Amino acid sequence: GICSSNRPSPALQESATDGRLLGAGYLEGAKSGFVTAEDGTRLHYVAMGDPQARLVVFVHGFPEFWFCWRSQLPAVAAAGYRAVAFDMRGYNLSDKPEDLKDYALSTLGGDVRSVIEHLSVGARPAAAVVGHDWGAAVVWEFGQHHPEWFSKLCILNVPHPVAFKSRLSTSLGQLAKSWYTLAFQVPYVPEAAFAFGDWLLLRRVFGKDPDPPYNQGMIEQYVSAFNDNPGSMRSAINYYRQNLGPLFGINSNIAKPGYEQTIEMKVIEKPVLVLWGENDSYLEKEMAVPPSEWVTNARTVYIPNASHWVQNDVPDLINEELIYFFNEKS
Repeated sequence: GICSSNRPSPALQESATDGRLLGAGYLEGAKSGFVTAEDGTRLHYVAMGDPQARLVVFVHGFPEFWFCWRSQLPAVAAAGYRAVAFDMRGYNLSDKPEDLKDYALSTLGGDVRSVIEHLSVGARPAAAVVGHDWGAAVVWEFGQHHPEWFSKLCILNVPHPVAFKSRLSTSLGQLAKSWYTLAFQVPYVPEAAFAFGDWLLLRRVFGKDPDPPYNQGMIEQYVSAFNDNPGSMRSAINYYRQNLGPLFGINSNIAKPGYEQTIEMKVIEKPVLVLWGENDSYLEKEMAVPPSEWVTNARTVYIPNASHWVQNDVPDLINEELIYFFNEKS
């Protein structure tokens, strides 16, 4: 069981979502609002479904925002859940803390807990938390340290941290695929490179890498999310500076005191579903299966002909797998 938090719940002023962010008629009936994280950071979210229903929380990756779950929110809401996708700190309409240490994995995992605590009726644990890319890395962290706040986890195309670290030390192929994370350790340059030429690099990522590629209207949503929210690309890259530097033996020269060198690992015993697009340009599929000593109840589903952006590539299949998993008796 779980006790209700004694922290006062903020007034949840939900409103119809900003149509500009939703593109051409996306997500009719969605509501948006803000919750406040433990350190005072305001986190923007978009919700669909019955506010009294069990919560499913979606956590996006880089370089995206809540919008990457546009195909999942309506389907999961229609299946009887309250589906919520939030902008992680630093992204889109959420606050953008200045300090590098404010992007530590432990803090990001705490943000997921704050979303559940404030949006779940009676502070019940979420039915499930779903993460992709950086969102999945955050969900791995959240799952280890906040087991009382969820029933199930779903991970899209990101390995368990133990599997990633082990593979990085033994696979030249994975080291080559991870080159950009090293480049992101340099101050100022990566965010300038993304913004150059009207966000040419961002446009190229989404115009070439997903299968099928994002259409022009969708790409403009991503460009707006970064272009209209100054500092968001710097914040997004700070995730890499704060948390991945140590994997390469780098203590970023822009780190502040409080830089985390090690994170205490804990076993996850609750059910975990891993969905893995096999044509991932950034992560080798050999890392997909979580180590059984750290994740005791996991099922891995490989999805052929899908890229790293698996929920975009095959949304119907992902929705089917997710809803089946949520409805399964544990």
